[in-house]
Amino acid sequence: MPTNNPQKPLSAMRRRTLGALLGGALSLGLALGSAAPSNAQAAEIRVVTSGGFSAAYDQLVPLYEQATGHKVVTSRGASIGNAPDSIPSRMARGEQFDVVILADSALDDLIGKGKVQQGSRVDLARSMIGMSVRKGTPKPDISTVQTLKQTLLDAKTIAYSASASGTYLSNELFPRLGVAEQMKGKATKIYSERVGAVVLRGDAEIGFQQVSELLPFKELEFVGPLPDEVQQRVFFSAGVAVGSQDPEAARHLIKFLAAPAAASIVRSTGMEPAAAR
Repeated sequence: MPTNNPQKPLSAMRRRTLGALLGGALSLGLALGSAAPSNAQAAEIRVVTSGGFSAAYDQLVPLYEQATGHKVVTSRGASIGNAPDSIPSRMARGEQFDVVILADSALDDLIGKGKVQQGSRVDLARSMIGMSVRKGTPKPDISTVQTLKQTLLDAKTIAYSASASGTYLSNELFPRLGVAEQMKGKATKIYSERVGAVVLRGDAEIGFQQVSELLPFKELEFVGPLPDEVQQRVFFSAGVAVGSQDPEAARHLIKFLAAPAAASIVRSTGMEPAAAR
């Protein structure tokens, strides 16, 4: 999916956001330059991002490109796992990026393995796990730990992410609720696809993923987040890849994504901006 369209007019809200972002960036001492710099000034920034931050990222990157003239080339992958398109797998086989955005623990692992620069981590937003169902189907109650457990037991088919949220569900939440055995055979880990798409086509009755990845599916009914007592709040963070061809441009983009002025867009996607802490 293209991430930039320089000719598309900005809405009033995006113009205000762009102005605020530019002002915030300048206050940080960033050199954004003019809205249409010469080709010699433009950079190409290669980003790989997991799905958790994608909804905000997809709104913010076009603003950055229009403000700077830089081109952002985006690749996608899961935060963790051994799937061929997961971010750890792609970096292990030597794919080159400038910016890496994924769950904080996964980013820290890549830093430890020498794939992302030490000291480059910047937290962008905090996310929660939620649940969705198809519109027109019964809306389960997951407002308490007990009703969540009953919903899991009653569901005939369940889909959950192969990324950070799904690992938490299968390794921690299901055993904690005492339903791990019952989940075998009806709870499916989804690779290389968003859980919402699986629920939408009827392959699963209920689906769990980061709230920011479920909300874009307007055809689904968002039930709500997991109860606070069993919720996992994960920071999605960015870092500069080792071997980046333009680390200065990479840091520039990361500061833009993390700027306080981006908070309204981040919050609109169901995440808590790190800048708002």
